[in-house]
Amino acid sequence: MLNFIICDDNKEFTKSMKALVDKFMMNYDMEYKTHILYNYGSKFRKLVQEDIGFKVYLLDIQTAEGSGIDAARCIREEFDDWVSIIVIITAYNQYKYDALGNRLYLLDFINKLDNCENKVRDVLKVVMKHYDKRYKALGFEYNHIVHKVEYRHIVYIEKEQDSKRCIIKTTYGDQTIGKNLNDMMKLLEKDKRFMKVSRSMIVNLDHVVSYDIKESKIEFDNGEVSYLVSRENKKELKKRVGAVD
Repeated sequence: MLNFIICDDNKEFTKSMKALVDKFMMNYDMEYKTHILYNYGSKFRKLVQEDIGFKVYLLDIQTAEGSGIDAARCIREEFDDWVSIIVIITAYNQYKYDALGNRLYLLDFINKLDNCENKVRDVLKVVMKHYDKRYKALGFEYNHIVHKVEYRHIVYIEKEQDSKRCIIKTTYGDQTIGKNLNDMMKLLEKDKRFMKVSRSMIVNLDHVVSYDIKESKIEFDNGEVSYLVSRENKKELKKRVGAVD
């Protein structure tokens, strides 16, 4: 999922930025969420740590509780997130070279007083190009909404009972897709991290913590367990992830 995180202590400005993002995203029919914050306190830090999908930060340079540069440093250095996109939006243009010179890989520095809305729209176009190309992702349409789930966020895919649909279990929630498990495997088979372990389940081996071959028990890094390993796939799964005999 695409997440826009807007942090600014001017509530009218955050409201206008949210409206701008919503209007822009109407052109894409893509699932997204907008998060509004007014400072860089505990709620901001919690959101930075959460694995909710692809993040785009639109940050004010200065709020009553912290600076945008320190927030960007927190994202990059403290939590080691060099994937999310960070844009600084501020009325204080004198901080531009300081912000861009900190090696925090900011996408842009936008002056609120200089054609701000048009420049934000231009940045959002660049964001969408990054989002489309940066990581391998499973793209599909369900209920007339286009979804994009990055492979790295897929924990496993399970056949929905008494249905031709599947449930994609991701690191940030469940997604339903109107395809059967064989069709899903055809979409993913070129990526070696995915393995069909039974007629009911495909797993992402990167998220498998352990496998007990006697109990046919898979433990995932999100704390879930599954026993849906068919007899013919036990040895192959053991070979690929290791197992407790």
